[in-house]
Amino acid sequence: MGIRSYRPYTPGTRERTVSAFTEVTRDKPEKSLTYSVHRPKGRNNRGVITCRHRGGGHKRLYRIIDFYRNKHNVPAKVAAVEYDPNRNARIALLHYQDGEKRYILHPANLAVGSTVVSGPDAPLEVGNALPLFKIPLGTLVHNVELMPGKGGQMVRAAGAAAQVVAKEGDYVSLKLPSTEVRMVRRECYATIGQVGNSDVRNISLGKAGRTRWQGRRPEVRGSVMNPVDHPHGGGEGRAPIGRSGPVTPWGKPALGYKTRKKNKTSNRLIVRRRRRVSKRGRGGRNA
Repeated sequence: MGIRSYRPYTPGTRERTVSAFTEVTRDKPEKSLTYSVHRPKGRNNRGVITCRHRGGGHKRLYRIIDFYRNKHNVPAKVAAVEYDPNRNARIALLHYQDGEKRYILHPANLAVGSTVVSGPDAPLEVGNALPLFKIPLGTLVHNVELMPGKGGQMVRAAGAAAQVVAKEGDYVSLKLPSTEVRMVRRECYATIGQVGNSDVRNISLGKAGRTRWQGRRPEVRGSVMNPVDHPHGGGEGRAPIGRSGPVTPWGKPALGYKTRKKNKTSNRLIVRRRRRVSKRGRGGRNA
């Protein structure tokens, strides 16, 4: 994947960069694998906003992605690589030998015309899905299941990959992109390779309009609100927070406050917690 930049003909193109879409080989999606989805735009069944800063955006068709990879021992040919507006990764269209078509997340370096297969006896090649106990130590994987047969739930973002670091008993330890080391059942499936489109993190939107196209409405700092609207609001001029630390609009601590339940069942599966992000240099959105 490459990134295109623009000459600064307008303020919106001065810092704008976009994907070159060099890996995309098809413009229109497979009609049988798409359907229309109602977009709630941050509102509940009564029309009340329950999630701020959402709404608008370009109309989308949802692509049905095969996160299960449960069509075992049936080879499939990669027919095309497509753009998916619902995620930052690309998707690959597979044509199985029995005539079925499915979408999967496009792994890096998986070319059109390649053959992929899933199953316990699949070869260790990019795009193939195998149980974790069949994957050698040090291998990069993505689309990892948390429970056998439930489908991949972890490591699905563009450029993401987990590494198999240990095997012991009924569990396999994975080092996740967040640096957390977590145990997963050995029967769970994972796909070999890293998710493609890793350069997406280097894209600069360039103007506020592109965030509106993505369905994101503007955010307003809490410090410029009135006291009735935000705990940081009020005061004359640029007033400080007036508290021991920044808080959310609902008064809960922000920036580093742990929200994970202390007695969560899966806590016992975490071998090493993820590395904490330093607060230095992080400007709070509501500060």
